[in-house]
Amino acid sequence: MTDAVIVVALLLVAVAATAAVVIRDPARQSLVLSVLGVVLAVLFTVLQAPDVGLSQLAVGAAVTPLLLLLTVRKVRRRARDTDGEGSTR
Repeated sequence: MTDAVIVVALLLVAVAATAAVVIRDPARQSLVLSVLGVVLAVLFTVLQAPDVGLSQLAVGAAVTPLLLLLTVRKVRRRARDTDGEGSTR
């Protein structure tokens, strides 16, 4: 039973990691990275490492994707502002 759960969790990790690499849009990629963090947290919990799972849940599923989304938003806003200034000159 536990072997089947581990195999399913590993397959979910492989699918989520592949999706994070294949997706080209940075905003969507960070959301998929959040899903990958949750799936990794589940895998760590299944492998009887709940402390690592909780850390992964906090950092990999919440903090890192949030920082990436904020960075992408700021870069896009700055690029839009720069494009607007360049056309008036």
